[in-house]
Amino acid sequence: MARTLDNASTSVNVTSPVRAATGALTTTVAVAFPVFLVGGLAVQVSDDLRFSPAGLGLAVSAYFGVSALASLPAGWLVERYGAARISRYGIALAAASMIGIAAAANALWSLVAILALGAGANAMGQLASNTSLSRHVPAGRQGLSFGVKQAAIPVSTLLAGAAVPVVALTLGWRWAFVLGGLLAVAALPLVPAADNARIYRKMREKRATSALVVVGLAATLAAASANALGTFLVDSAVARGIAPGPAGLSLTLGSAVCVAARILGGWQADRRPGRQVGVIAGLLACGAVGLALLAVPGPLPLIAGVVLGFGLGWSWPGLMNFAVVRLHPQAPAAATSITQTGVYAGGCVGPLGLGAVAALAGYPAMWIVAAVAMVSAAALMLVGSRMLNSHGERG
Repeated sequence: MARTLDNASTSVNVTSPVRAATGALTTTVAVAFPVFLVGGLAVQVSDDLRFSPAGLGLAVSAYFGVSALASLPAGWLVERYGAARISRYGIALAAASMIGIAAAANALWSLVAILALGAGANAMGQLASNTSLSRHVPAGRQGLSFGVKQAAIPVSTLLAGAAVPVVALTLGWRWAFVLGGLLAVAALPLVPAADNARIYRKMREKRATSALVVVGLAATLAAASANALGTFLVDSAVARGIAPGPAGLSLTLGSAVCVAARILGGWQADRRPGRQVGVIAGLLACGAVGLALLAVPGPLPLIAGVVLGFGLGWSWPGLMNFAVVRLHPQAPAAATSITQTGVYAGGCVGPLGLGAVAALAGYPAMWIVAAVAMVSAAALMLVGSRMLNSHGERG
């Protein structure tokens, strides 16, 4: 079933909401898969290529750093050539990077180089998916669709983890990357048919650039803290005397809560669409409490800290994208490219900066610093919320 969008007596066939949501979900999984596959296969890859955990951190930081740099150009490409075409380019680039790692990664530097070259796929796929959802899903269901789309990120993590026993420990880690590339290619037919990008290029609007920059800065601080939690939680818990098994299960619990919170958050966003940046600030405040609890020894603070810090403190990206595209429906890729730059920048600098704090002052001090950063992010989100609402009233 297709709908028709009219603009200045010009019509264009629009993809059905189900097709758009399916394409956005599979595109998001495909373009994010390379970096999570490197993380999931870290033991096998590092043993073969002979690098330390610091090398793994360098590879992941380089990936998110390039993703941040690529976000603004990717937003322009989506607005210029359309979401469908850029989605396909992103998926193809992600597949090529995984095949390239399987065929040519023989040292840390080559792994970092190939992974970084494929990082542009992440920016292209994410922004193209945002655009597809904003243009093809009815307004009353966009919140839920963005929540489900962002829940695809933990799905990528689960697939990467499953690749270890299924492929890496039987055929070898390189074949796991080959399989990952083939799975990414399989997502190409699920991308919705191309829309007429020229229709949308005729549309113009005044973007709330200052507000988007403030929200992007908040996203940088929040993503830095949340990414550090995913990176250092298990090692921190073991250092405080908790067995590796329960420490790992606590992260699994946090991931499950995060998936549920992203979907439920999207559901409630459709009922209160104008208040979502404020909701994000509340989630970040809860996350900050959780990060502070991680500085307290014992299993109960650990569980509570993970549920609040990771489950709620990392559940907001879908709400952020929804709030931004709701106020910028005619240029969703360009608008979310600004805030997405902040998310990727946080993913780049967070583990490096907070890891240095942990090395110098210990994990408890690191969790306190991360909590302060997340509180600061909540405050900036409130400022950004007022600025975005003011822009919406003027528009």
